[in-house]
Amino acid sequence: MLVIYGSPLCPDCRECKVNLDAHGVEYEYIDINKSMRNLKAFLKLRDRLPVFDVCRENGFVGIPALVLEDGSVTLDWEGWMKEKGLPIVYRETAQACSIDGKGC
Repeated sequence: MLVIYGSPLCPDCRECKVNLDAHGVEYEYIDINKSMRNLKAFLKLRDRLPVFDVCRENGFVGIPALVLEDGSVTLDWEGWMKEKGLPIVYRETAQACSIDGKGC
């Protein structure tokens, strides 16, 4: 099953969830703000996987992070949806959740 690490504070995570729900995609959502256990599970991925290199280098959190059924991780939820042939529905205006306004 698809696993999503995210936060309700993150506009990209909210958009990802809205789109997955709209298309009936089954997934487990792990809110990294809900518990220390969830945060540590996410950081374990973030601290060791190369897919997060750009995030670490630029001070981004790296969410939403999709852990695919084969265990691989992608930060490109829109690209994943397009690969599955699922149209993307944009509901929120463009926002950024980092201090410098450049991303999550």
